[in-house]
Amino acid sequence: MSENKKIPEIRFKGVSGEWDHKKLQDLTETGFSNGVFNDPQKVGKGYRLINVKDMYSGDSIHIENLSLLDLDEKEFKNNKVEYGDIFFTRSSLVKEGIAYSNVNLSDRNDITFDGHLIRMQPCKATTNPVFLACLFKTPSAREQFILGGKTTTMTTIGQSDIATVALSLPCKQEQTKIGTIFQNLNTLINQHQQKHDKLSNIKKAMLAKMFPKQGETIPEIRFKGFNVDWEESNLEKCTALLTGNPFNSKEFTSEGYFLVRGMNVKRGYLDSSPEISEFWPSSKGLERYILEPEDIVIQMDGALIGKSYAKINSRNLPAILVQRVTRVRCSEVNPEFIYQYIQRDFLTHISGIKTETAVPHLSLHDIRAFSVFLPERAEQNAIGDYFQNLDALINQHQQQITKLNHVKQACLGKMFV
Repeated sequence: MSENKKIPEIRFKGVSGEWDHKKLQDLTETGFSNGVFNDPQKVGKGYRLINVKDMYSGDSIHIENLSLLDLDEKEFKNNKVEYGDIFFTRSSLVKEGIAYSNVNLSDRNDITFDGHLIRMQPCKATTNPVFLACLFKTPSAREQFILGGKTTTMTTIGQSDIATVALSLPCKQEQTKIGTIFQNLNTLINQHQQKHDKLSNIKKAMLAKMFPKQGETIPEIRFKGFNVDWEESNLEKCTALLTGNPFNSKEFTSEGYFLVRGMNVKRGYLDSSPEISEFWPSSKGLERYILEPEDIVIQMDGALIGKSYAKINSRNLPAILVQRVTRVRCSEVNPEFIYQYIQRDFLTHISGIKTETAVPHLSLHDIRAFSVFLPERAEQNAIGDYFQNLDALINQHQQQITKLNHVKQACLGKMFV
């Protein structure tokens, strides 16, 4: 916002003047209301019901995912949802979650809403619902909603608390232009998300079919030209396993060799964020712990054991392996093939041998015993290449989603007061 003026940093050409500061009660013709009682005995048929979980479904309510609730016609008419209606949560276990909102952009005439929500019906002549939905997610709006909450065992908020929140907004023409920008961004994000999800589902299905099922020695689907049975092995036999070096944390440095610790190993990637990264000045005497491209690292402690593993790539190097992390080096087998095998079966393997403890942990013996079936190297290569290409496509869409969300957040900061 421009200093001392209610003007956003970025505006469309041809618009000018300060934004008006108004209370939400001045932006609606019909006020605010609570919804219907969600009777568990009447769920499963009837009218579509917007409830609390739908406040978190994205940038507008996903009508196709709504549950059903049986109501009499009079109650439905009194609580019928219209295009542009905006809903707020009335309660939250944490203060920061109060009055979380979402907007209905469907023209369907069979939708009602839950009594745990507060509905605002914006004035159609002076407001744009997409703009308002974005406005209610800005820091200035969220701060006021949170301040309006009343906390005892949980945080609650009432219609009057929401109605008296005051925010700045422009004329409807400018609102509509801003709303269109965000609708277009949301459309692009959703398109990439759908493609990402579709490819992820394809990968899940192919992992199940391109590796042998339990008790079998050949997979359901194979590349043309391969027909030899796969041979049973385990990680101890087919790879070189190593656990890391115990370092003195008092001697960590701010530059040098990146230390791969358990906290850096996430679900499918290595986290090198500055706040959790530590370094070592030299590799002298530590040569055997130096990591190489295509090494696989497995976290050995914590709640996510069996799920936390990653491939090393050139961006992570130079790096050194730290204790309680296992390195899997694949000299005799295809590393991508082994990595995909770990993705497919490692959690199941760990779940079958570990018992609940205060701090879950793996031993090197647990990792050594992970069973794999190996085809000839050429078939390993073909399978590894297939999944590597599939992962690349999935990652491309994820990168676009991340990039567009960053653009969206920047626009929220610069296109609103």
